[in-house]
Amino acid sequence: MHIVPGEKYLGFLVSHFCVKTYTDLFLWPLNSENPPEPLIENAAYKFGPLLLKDRILAITDRDCPNSRIVEVRPRKDREPEFVDVIPTSDRPIREWAVTSNRIYVCYTRGVKSEIQVFDLRGERLGELPVGTSDTVRIVGASAEQDELLIEQESFTKPIQICRLSARTSEPQLWAQRTIPFDSQGYEHTQVWFPAKDGTQIPMFLVGRRKVLAAGLHPTIMTSYGGYGVSMTPQFSVFVSFLMEQGCLFALPNIRGGSEFGVDWHNAAKRRNRQVAIDDFTAAAEWLIETGRTEPQRFAIFGGSNSGLLVGAALTQRPDLFRAVICMVPILDMLRYHLFDNAHVWVDEFGTADDPDDFPALARYSPYHQVRDGVAYPATMIVSGDADRNCNALHARKMTARLQAANVPDNPIILDYSPFRGHSPVLPLSERIEALTDRMAFLCSQLGLTG
Repeated sequence: MHIVPGEKYLGFLVSHFCVKTYTDLFLWPLNSENPPEPLIENAAYKFGPLLLKDRILAITDRDCPNSRIVEVRPRKDREPEFVDVIPTSDRPIREWAVTSNRIYVCYTRGVKSEIQVFDLRGERLGELPVGTSDTVRIVGASAEQDELLIEQESFTKPIQICRLSARTSEPQLWAQRTIPFDSQGYEHTQVWFPAKDGTQIPMFLVGRRKVLAAGLHPTIMTSYGGYGVSMTPQFSVFVSFLMEQGCLFALPNIRGGSEFGVDWHNAAKRRNRQVAIDDFTAAAEWLIETGRTEPQRFAIFGGSNSGLLVGAALTQRPDLFRAVICMVPILDMLRYHLFDNAHVWVDEFGTADDPDDFPALARYSPYHQVRDGVAYPATMIVSGDADRNCNALHARKMTARLQAANVPDNPIILDYSPFRGHSPVLPLSERIEALTDRMAFLCSQLGLTG
């Protein structure tokens, strides 16, 4: 396709969700009656374009797993040329934005967020001053102006939105959530523990100062372990309430995320998914072995892919935990791809239709690993009919299977709504009621009295 200088174009980005995701980019001259013309077709790599007045910039992971920012230069009768503006590095690019005179790039370095500043040619100008314990996200920018909007939060600081520009040296507070939580007296620290294969894994520990200092304490833990999602400090009302009741909160940065680049993700992807589960249970063992908690005072929770994680930990190591909250999960890994749009996750999990994937899926599929006569922890499974990401059949089947197999009196309950979806779509009053039920469930099981 040939680009006419000074011409205005409308861009159409089309994604095809198959076993892999393929992307097309079409350009349509605004003063033309001709149909849109393809510039990029069937891209099997990440491609996120931004159309500016006189150039096309894009983020892509073609030939660079950690991604790079390129200028896309059309060539007649040939594929467009990708020219580096901000080359790839040893850190994954999480977000980026362009203003009238700057390019801002948000990286994950280990478990910390940072935003580097470049001019429009890609020359580095510096770094934004953000809190060392904060998670930072780019949430808004315009190529017509020089302002940038960023989100900041931490374990003890709710989300706040700041704005900045090339004229200001510090981010300026623009809006923030008001939460009745007094962060004074709470701290976090980072520890490292050995995984099953000897790899050193970092883990955040958060709580009151006296809880972090020493002693056995009720403990809650979560992680994610998939899709290259990095677990960085974030504020949670659920976690904050439980810390107020004296809980220690643990967040291990298990493999499956991208805290340490694409290799950290691939180490627990597809047939290697058991690695993420092993890392998670190794974190639990470390907390118990170092005298920070004990199984009767230990709970885990998670949703979506994290629901799969805690479901697998529940079935593989029921002896480690007192209670489990498993929200909007997938738990039948042999049939997950047959329902709704879950077939698009084949690249992440594999599928039972592939004879090379089947053995790995069967070994950790939580539903298939439930055993009769085992003492399982108290478990609350949360789901609803409106969930089209993780079909509610997973939650219903797993609840029934655990109830039939469990031998002690620990409750196995299903928190179910016909209107609940994968995201928080219920009315606020019902969401508050559901959150209260989860808090009450853990307070009961862990013996929390405030």
